[in-house]
Amino acid sequence: MLDLHWLKTFVTLAEYKHFGRAAAALHMTQPNVSLHLKQLEQTTRVKLIERNPFRLTQAGMRLLDTSQKTLQELQICQADLNAMNDLCQGTLTIAASDIISRLLLIQPFQLFKKEFPGIDFSLLNTTSYQASELVISAQADLGFVIAQKESQPLHFTELQQINWCALGDNLELWQQASLPADTPLAEQPTLILLGHDTRTRELLEPALPSLNLPRYRIMEVGSVDAQIDWAEAGFGVAIVPEFSIYTKAGLRSKITPLPQFPSTSLGYIVRQNQILSKAIKQLLHWVNQEIIRSARP
Repeated sequence: MLDLHWLKTFVTLAEYKHFGRAAAALHMTQPNVSLHLKQLEQTTRVKLIERNPFRLTQAGMRLLDTSQKTLQELQICQADLNAMNDLCQGTLTIAASDIISRLLLIQPFQLFKKEFPGIDFSLLNTTSYQASELVISAQADLGFVIAQKESQPLHFTELQQINWCALGDNLELWQQASLPADTPLAEQPTLILLGHDTRTRELLEPALPSLNLPRYRIMEVGSVDAQIDWAEAGFGVAIVPEFSIYTKAGLRSKITPLPQFPSTSLGYIVRQNQILSKAIKQLLHWVNQEIIRSARP
């Protein structure tokens, strides 16, 4: 019989390719990692890992594939069992970007803590891509994302439409200017955008030519808040979702709506056929109320 603890150790070891780093990730000692591997190899009666240099054997690769699927299915099953039992103790894990969690989740979470004092919540600061992977693997119970496409094994529910705006004083001047081809890079317009590893950037990239800037350079930052801060400091024009500036008091830079940019959706994702607990359903109700409240003039 294969022990689940051995399988988890093996999967982690295959991921880190190093006994010491795998031990640290598992909060184990290195000798215990070696012991789990030895017990697994003795039980399966095959060699799973070559140590110098580190690599999986053919048998190890076969076991890794099954182990990953088995551990993921067990994690998904446990999440569904918790929901069936209307879990009143434990942890609810939410994956969301910083801007979404800050604007939409703070007040709902305050209500949640009063209603479900026995349930702690863990908030994972992620991109929409990362949130999808966490929900698929049941490492997150719920994800809040932008521009999610409906696809197996996820179910996406729209909460609100998102439109875009430009934050910065010089956009109109740049559009009217005629820059020669040899304009130094330092004198070209600067667009402040999120990185290429975000769904937002993927969505906006095809729309940038509609700004009618013959040439420009791009400054990449890691969050919408950073975009706003750099634009306010005069370093360029940030392309941001309109809802991100609703709660920003005292913005000095000009805000230009961008109706030519494609609108998208903000919503939440769960696994297909995922059982939602009473706590999750109530949290989603409060989030929807918060969206309605924030949209009022």
